[in-house]
Amino acid sequence: MQKRYLSLVAIMMFWFTISFITNILGPLIPDIIDNFQLKDLAMAGFIPTSFFLAYAVMSIPAGLLIDRYGEKPVLFAGFSMPFIGSILFACMPCYGVLLASSFIIGLGMAMLQTVINPLQRVVGGEENYAFVAELAQFVFGAASFVSPLVYAWLIHALSPEVYVAGQNALLDILASVTPLELPWVALYWVFTAILAVMLVIVAIARFPHIELRDDERSGSSASYFSLFRQWYVWLFFLGIFCYVATEQGTSVFMSTFLERYHDIDPRTVGAKCVSWFWGSMTLGCIVGMIALKLVDSRRLLQVSGILSIALLASALFGTASVATVAFPAIGFCISMMYSIVFSLALNTATAYHGSFAGILCTGIVGGAGGPLLISLLADMTSLRTGMCLIFLFMGYITFIGFWAHPLVANKTISLRKKGKG
Repeated sequence: MQKRYLSLVAIMMFWFTISFITNILGPLIPDIIDNFQLKDLAMAGFIPTSFFLAYAVMSIPAGLLIDRYGEKPVLFAGFSMPFIGSILFACMPCYGVLLASSFIIGLGMAMLQTVINPLQRVVGGEENYAFVAELAQFVFGAASFVSPLVYAWLIHALSPEVYVAGQNALLDILASVTPLELPWVALYWVFTAILAVMLVIVAIARFPHIELRDDERSGSSASYFSLFRQWYVWLFFLGIFCYVATEQGTSVFMSTFLERYHDIDPRTVGAKCVSWFWGSMTLGCIVGMIALKLVDSRRLLQVSGILSIALLASALFGTASVATVAFPAIGFCISMMYSIVFSLALNTATAYHGSFAGILCTGIVGGAGGPLLISLLADMTSLRTGMCLIFLFMGYITFIGFWAHPLVANKTISLRKKGKG
């Protein structure tokens, strides 16, 4: 029991680090466009595309590496790659290096998520997988809430009008290695420091050995070919794709949308809206963990999908005051989608859960496809029209709640008192 508890704590630490680094792109997009003088929104969209494209490249190979070398070496390699990518851009801050850095960081994140998801299922138990995944989503959202606030603080603290040398040792160090005209690059030095700590922890820690069943290990090429012949594999893969496209499409372009249509400063109110998007996702995870013990996960998916669509419509076509509330509220409604879709998928399969997890993690490439499609359509029409693609993504996720038939349903409890006699 103690080994499982420590493993779960480690998993939550990994999720926090992944999220803190991954979900900062939204507030950075206006700065990237301005500082690197990008001609159109599609060039900015290539940043999240390069990051999430790495998931398509690395997720399945990472599963094979885990099977051959074990969890700890892959964990170390997974943290090493974003460490290298962060240092690379921090030392050479330009658009081309940012693309390369984002891809390298994405490769490492893909490896980490491919390690974490099967371990999470084993540690929490099959019948509690949705609950444990929701707990992970809670930690994920908490880290994503913090990172835009750190960005806003650094931008303010390092601005020429505010920064005074000698008053804060941390700011002095960051100012000495960060270009004056690019204060947001200091974030990449922060990422480097966090990742260095994670590498030390992985190197010196003695993780409890977790025995995976044969059907939970990343299998041979035959296991993947077997899964590829199953129609539900493709449908759930598309579900993960659509979820990440929804999450990233909303968070990445939210601040830019508020600036273009409502003249809202992306470095202050815009960054706070992105922060509260992830903060409301954290609150949604708390509610979701309770709800998953009371209600069938498919019904929750249906309700959250319908509410998300309504909120997106309000954000895109409402007033500034409505948009600044509706955009963050979307985070609350989509908070339980990923964990539900992932658990429905694994609990639908009869074998090869490790391989299936790798395929599902490849679906995170939706974070590349979603923003790219939105930005391309936005450049041809308008950003509002481009973001209407998110309606399609949300609609498909809602559809999963109606057709999914898992072999193992999420474990619920009844609040009704049993009669005596």
